[in-house]
Amino acid sequence: MAKATTTIRQSLQYQPQHAAWFATTQGLFNRVAAFYFEVIQAHEGVLVLSNKEALSALEILTHATQGHPTPLMPLSEIAENVPAMFRRAAINAALGSARSYYAHLAKWRTKKAKGKKFTERPPVPPRSWRKSTTLYAGLWKDRRASSIMLKLWTGTCWSWIKVRITGRELPAEASLGSPQLIRHGTRWWLHSPIEKQFSSPGTIEKQVTTNAQTRICAVDLNLNEHLAVCSVQTVEGTILATRFIGGGQEIAGFRKKLLGRIARKRSKTGIIAQGERDNVDLWRKIANADEDISHLVSARIVQFAKKHGASILVFEHLGKLTPHKGKYSRRGNSKRAFWMKGRIFRYARYKAWNEGIITSRVNPRNTSRECARCHGLVMRYNAAEPASGYTPGAALVLCPSCRMQGHADRNASLRIGQRLIERYWEKPPPPHETERGAKAPGVAVSQDAESNQDPSSFLARYGNDNGHGTAQDAASGMADLASDIPPQLRLLL
Repeated sequence: MAKATTTIRQSLQYQPQHAAWFATTQGLFNRVAAFYFEVIQAHEGVLVLSNKEALSALEILTHATQGHPTPLMPLSEIAENVPAMFRRAAINAALGSARSYYAHLAKWRTKKAKGKKFTERPPVPPRSWRKSTTLYAGLWKDRRASSIMLKLWTGTCWSWIKVRITGRELPAEASLGSPQLIRHGTRWWLHSPIEKQFSSPGTIEKQVTTNAQTRICAVDLNLNEHLAVCSVQTVEGTILATRFIGGGQEIAGFRKKLLGRIARKRSKTGIIAQGERDNVDLWRKIANADEDISHLVSARIVQFAKKHGASILVFEHLGKLTPHKGKYSRRGNSKRAFWMKGRIFRYARYKAWNEGIITSRVNPRNTSRECARCHGLVMRYNAAEPASGYTPGAALVLCPSCRMQGHADRNASLRIGQRLIERYWEKPPPPHETERGAKAPGVAVSQDAESNQDPSSFLARYGNDNGHGTAQDAASGMADLASDIPPQLRLLL
């Protein structure tokens, strides 16, 4: 069995005076966590224990009981009458921070011991604590769809209050974890982790090599009109469906307009104050737009893969993208577009895992330059232009070897899926080593038709769904399907 964890965010509706109680509770939680971090620093040996054993050891060192009436470092000097579940939540928070700190410190010492010139500064313990309060069982009760009882520290005593909950409801079949009190601006929210168990999917190698009908959803991420082009194909090479997710020009124009406004304001000011961020509202708009679109596109990718029964989601490994040269707005726009590609991959990976779909990445080398049918080099061009040469970013491709014509991004997505299959299939031996009449092993792809027309599998459901994915021009709405099909291919359909 496998499990997937996600977080349900719900807004709390409470009386104005209760806002101070939430802040007071969080302040106490961080003081207790900081105290236990100091205890761990004084007794580093607890870090070699498991979390459960370390928690028991820290309670013996700090909490007075009948068996240990005089603890070595009493917690009562920091706070009196701390509930057991509140104390244990703070201990686990301190343990997590301590393990992280000492792990980074060990890596730093290893690098320093190599003897080479080393100028990296060592990690330091947390200077301030801003952790959110984790509510273990006993700090909340009577949770319903629209309300919950919370136990808060008022500054003088612990008190139960009832607050209303608004937002997404908890799924009935999921297992609920310990919620957290999170502050967003001036409002307090309740973040509840939920865990869903499902049958563990097989490894990619097992799925690809044992079942020729395994479906793979390959995604080509772009910066132009289509932010993503998704194609579903089987291991044997049958192409089942394609989807174009648009909105690239809209978000690029929106982002470039705001970056240009920031550049003009900076030119008028001339000086940016040290330690302060300029144009906060404009930067927030850019960040929120990129975040929102990344979630929308990643969700549509996973929905498309799930709809067509794909069990593997594959992307390109894009790790060395550099922004275009030019004005500040152009450089900043391309840089943030590259960041958004990474976000889409990260968000799609965990959303796909929640649906039992495994995610992988392949080498992006020449995925846009190779033909998905014969793997020869293609010519890339725009409509109303001669089909010759290779124009990066052009919409159409033509293979001079097999005469395949189609959309460039769709061809690239098919090639991405084939590259994953090639990773686990044995490459065919050279022709002189293959016996005459014997069938050589090779990548299971669609065979070339003897006629001059494209095979039906290559045209299967070509561009059947052009999802907007992000904000589109309100005047045009959803783009017409025919507009995304090249004129040459339209004639074949």
